Amino acid sequence: MINLEDFIYQYYLKPIINGEGYNPINTATYAIIAIICLYLIFLAFKKYNLKVDRNFVKAVFPFVLFGSTVRVVTDAITSGVFKPVTIVHELILKSGIYNYSYFTVTPGIYIIVAFLLFASMIVLKLLKKSEYLGYVGAVLFVFHLLLLIPFMTYWVNLIPVLVLALIPALIASRVFKNDFSTLMVAGHALDGAATFWVIDVFGPSVGLKYFEQHVLGSAIGDFFGTYFAFYLVKILIVFGVSYLLIKEKEDENLKNFVALAIAIMGFAPGVRDILRMLVGG
Repeated sequence: MINLEDFIYQYYLKPIINGEGYNPINTATYAIIAIICLYLIFLAFKKYNLKVDRNFVKAVFPFVLFGSTVRVVTDAITSGVFKPVTIVHELILKSGIYNYSYFTVTPGIYIIVAFLLFASMIVLKLLKKSEYLGYVGAVLFVFHLLLLIPFMTYWVNLIPVLVLALIPALIASRVFKNDFSTLMVAGHALDGAATFWVIDVFGPSVGLKYFEQHVLGSAIGDFFGTYFAFYLVKILIVFGVSYLLIKEKEDENLKNFVALAIAIMGFAPGVRDILRMLVGG
């Protein structure tokens, strides 16, 4: 009979250490934790009367991009693509701070990004400079993007991914006429398109093997023999969720909060997959 220590290692630590992706146990656990955290965050938003509107989305998204780029820097270092081309790159390699660890991969990276986001919100609120929140995230994102740019060589593959993501987003914009619903569809269309292109097309074309880390996504891709099915299923599901969310007679701020959370769950892995494809890591 497996003891608690072995159970934690087998289902939580080992997948991170070996880069194995998710399993049903850690997927369910992380999902429950995420739901609880989102609920507590929304309660805080409600208590302090924080509005989830366009301005808030613009301020938060640079932090999402920051998290994705940190993840790709980790991937590039692990795969050996990341080279000491500048003194900054050399210092980063020597420091080891981006080495594959709990805090530079999922779910740890989400904790780090959330901590930096809320710490920035609190500090800027005390300084009465809350309008600078987006700039903080932008600086963090741009710094890590600049680290990756010297290794980006597969730009042509960006076009089909963006086209596949843009089509559902434009349809959603016309159907729902709601910015948050469009954002949800765009995020998950991007994730689905990137997953399909990287695994089915890009990987085989350059001799690299990629795999879907999430349990459900992997099952869909394996069942149909192509991750284009995963792309289509994601779009159908997010369109359905968008429709239900719009019809729901709930507080508008709550609906926007839920929509933003769902959108981030699409954009974060989608951007990561795109950047990783560009560097070939």
